[in-house]
Amino acid sequence: MLYVVIVYLWAAILLYLLLGGADFGAGIIEFFTSRNNRGRTRRTMYQAIGPVWEANHMWLIITIVILFVGFPKIYATLSVYLHIPLTAMLLGIIARGTAFVFRNYDAVKDDMQKVYNRIFIYSSVITPFFLGIIAASTVSRNVDVMAQDFLSAYIFSWLNWFSVTVGLFTVCICGFLAAGYIIGETDSVEDRQFFARKAKWMIVSAVLCGILVFLASFKENVPLAEWIFGKAPGIFAIAAASLSLPFLWYGLTHGKAIIVRLLGGFEICMILFAVTYRHFPNIVLLKGGGHLSLIEHQGQEKAIVSLAWALLIGSIFILPALGYLMYSFEKKKPREA
Repeated sequence: MLYVVIVYLWAAILLYLLLGGADFGAGIIEFFTSRNNRGRTRRTMYQAIGPVWEANHMWLIITIVILFVGFPKIYATLSVYLHIPLTAMLLGIIARGTAFVFRNYDAVKDDMQKVYNRIFIYSSVITPFFLGIIAASTVSRNVDVMAQDFLSAYIFSWLNWFSVTVGLFTVCICGFLAAGYIIGETDSVEDRQFFARKAKWMIVSAVLCGILVFLASFKENVPLAEWIFGKAPGIFAIAAASLSLPFLWYGLTHGKAIIVRLLGGFEICMILFAVTYRHFPNIVLLKGGGHLSLIEHQGQEKAIVSLAWALLIGSIFILPALGYLMYSFEKKKPREA
């Protein structure tokens, strides 16, 4: 049953990156849009993410619950030593959600709309940035559980070049996911071309940030290149992701929404697999050579079994409901048009 829980944990992280990332990317695209086009971008993005935006955070909640119940030592370590970026990310989620509601459903349209727009845009950038920082910090070997001072324990554990560059890379990925997703949500040829250009720009930015990530990993002594290119599975994953880029570019150029979505999701899966498979089941790499493992540091057996059954049974109710939500929204759009 332990591996059932681990599969759900990995799937929840992946789905949050894909769906929640596209959600955050709506604000990122708006951030990188000129003021003259922001109104049109805002309306198009709202039509796409409006009915389902809050459901995306379900995957984050599932991730937190799995760690809290199934791997309490891992949860406690991350909550203590990475509490600053975690708090920043959670505050960003709250600020973004609040601003989204008020700017779209506020009964009075006044100058406060400008404030809501700024909060939504900036929190949409800040949140995935700190999400990337947290992810990078877990494998950078900068988390020092033996630290004797505040800076070593709570600042240098996450504030380093490697974590910052991964944060920037995550922002670019989320922007690409949003722009690629929105291509299939608009009937306007002009809008599709506009968002295709944004998606291409985000791909180029992600590649450049990816190069910065590798440079920062050398500086911070993070063996990222060895993890990815040291064995055949990592090489295959990166090669597959690289070879799919021309097809993805073709899909963006010709407005092929299905191709863009499938290949976009495939790219994220390959990247996530390439950077995690080498140190599995170690989910947190500690300073000094220690680690926290999903197998060695699991919770009580009864807790793991109960959690596994809860996830399996919950899927029976959650997944069909989520699918019906997506179906209902897709079916509703033509009538609204």
